[in-house]
Amino acid sequence: MSNKIVGLEEAAALVKNGDSIAFGGNVLHRAPMAFARELVRQGKNNLKVIKTAGAHEVDLLCAGGCVESVDAGFISYETEYGLANYYRKAVEAGVVKGNEHACYTVISALRAASYGVPFMPVKGLMYGDLLAYNDYFKVVEDPFNGEPITLVKALVPEVGVVHVQECDEKGNCIIHGPKFDDVLISRAAKKVIITTEQIVPESKIRMNPYVVDIPHF
Repeated sequence: MSNKIVGLEEAAALVKNGDSIAFGGNVLHRAPMAFARELVRQGKNNLKVIKTAGAHEVDLLCAGGCVESVDAGFISYETEYGLANYYRKAVEAGVVKGNEHACYTVISALRAASYGVPFMPVKGLMYGDLLAYNDYFKVVEDPFNGEPITLVKALVPEVGVVHVQECDEKGNCIIHGPKFDDVLISRAAKKVIITTEQIVPESKIRMNPYVVDIPHF
């Protein structure tokens, strides 16, 4: 498919109720907000949200009754703008299941998905109490030295949604500034949806293909 451009409504319709969906960006930076609003408008429900560090998109989806669970290391409007209260109230009320992570365990779970393996070992979890709050963590014996090691279960998003500054009609994407875990999401997800500030000619991409962060394939 050479031209992959579709409208926001059609793109959001690709997300099915009950899908696991990973959002790019980080907290208040480069989150795909227009896409999140369209999911609410379409009345999507039972979504399993994956986000390293999120804010308004997760809060909005919880306010819209779209969310079943959230796997995240941090959900808040930075430290300056307060908590994500719709998310917090939904978790406290038992409407949304919050799977407590460290940011790095979300990245590790996505990395496992991108490698096509069922889990990823993580050393640091043995020093915290997150093991008691997330069923996706398991302590096993290292087969090489007999020491305990924590495994993080892979998170394989049905859909990954990433917002970029530039993209051509084929789907070659350029991210300006911090990339966060957006490139990783594009490798881990079964289906990738890009929203973009600007659609640029393919000729611009061809002039410097090495700046492409997410290639069309």
